[in-house]
Amino acid sequence: MRAAVVRTPGEHPELGEHPDPTPGAEDTVVRVTAAPLVPLDLLCASGTSYFGRPAVPYVPGVQGVGVVESSPGLAAGTRVWFATSAGMAPGDGSLAERCVVGPDDLVPLDADVPDAALAALGLSAVAAWMSLTWRGGLQAGEHVLVLGAGGAVGQVAVGAARVLGAGRVVAVARSEQARDRALAAGADEVVALEGDADALTGRFREALGGRLDVVVDPVFGVAATAASRVLSDGGRLVNLGGASGDTAEFSSAALRSRSASVLGYTNNALTPAQRREALTAVAGHAAAGRLAVAHEAVPLAGVADAWRRQATGDPGVRLVLTP
Repeated sequence: MRAAVVRTPGEHPELGEHPDPTPGAEDTVVRVTAAPLVPLDLLCASGTSYFGRPAVPYVPGVQGVGVVESSPGLAAGTRVWFATSAGMAPGDGSLAERCVVGPDDLVPLDADVPDAALAALGLSAVAAWMSLTWRGGLQAGEHVLVLGAGGAVGQVAVGAARVLGAGRVVAVARSEQARDRALAAGADEVVALEGDADALTGRFREALGGRLDVVVDPVFGVAATAASRVLSDGGRLVNLGGASGDTAEFSSAALRSRSASVLGYTNNALTPAQRREALTAVAGHAAAGRLAVAHEAVPLAGVADAWRRQATGDPGVRLVLTP
């Protein structure tokens, strides 16, 4: 089969022939139709991550969308979203014509969403949805601040907050293009991520009308510091990444006086059932036009260029490879 193959850790994958996957007794063979290129793919392939050096050659790609070819539990032709551990454990991933997937990593989906659009949502959408619902406990009418709102997680968090009945949604993004994506996702107002914590605190407070109940934070750093100062009584800051640094400064007095919470989030803490329920909910809202991630479909033959674009840190849109 044709596949994108990493032959040397730290170098981009090359398109070439690779052995067809061999399923185990409980595995499903999926014909891949769309696979997003995400930061985790590059991290796993770097050879310097906390997952260790991957055994090469291997096919990267930690998630994708496709159609069942053979399965012990699903009918051939069933449309599925799927996850893999490519680069984190031995085995191949989604950047290929076919992929072998275990039973816990398959989610059948019938929502009327194009494959590339569904792949662009994927685990980023799960993280946004569950940060607001499961960890953040968002209630209708509450005010939400989304940091890093131009990225995939941020775009879905903005749209999901609106779907879930937030009273006001303020987005924060660094570039003009990212701020445009946040507005398109449904933000009431967008604040530029620039200046120190004091300056950001004032801008956040003004944009939110003096109320902040839930923060979705994939960036941390100075933006999280400023957001924590604006939290209302019982406010919750949910951190799911550190794109702007691994440290932030919080005031004990401010958190205690407002009974505010700083909560961590990772998709790895979800059960297969939770992930399935989140993906089903997201796909349904996407089919209704309420959730989306700006994306660009790229033929699998263009994987090397797409990999280099992703390596810049901000390719502008989610790149989705289409075998």
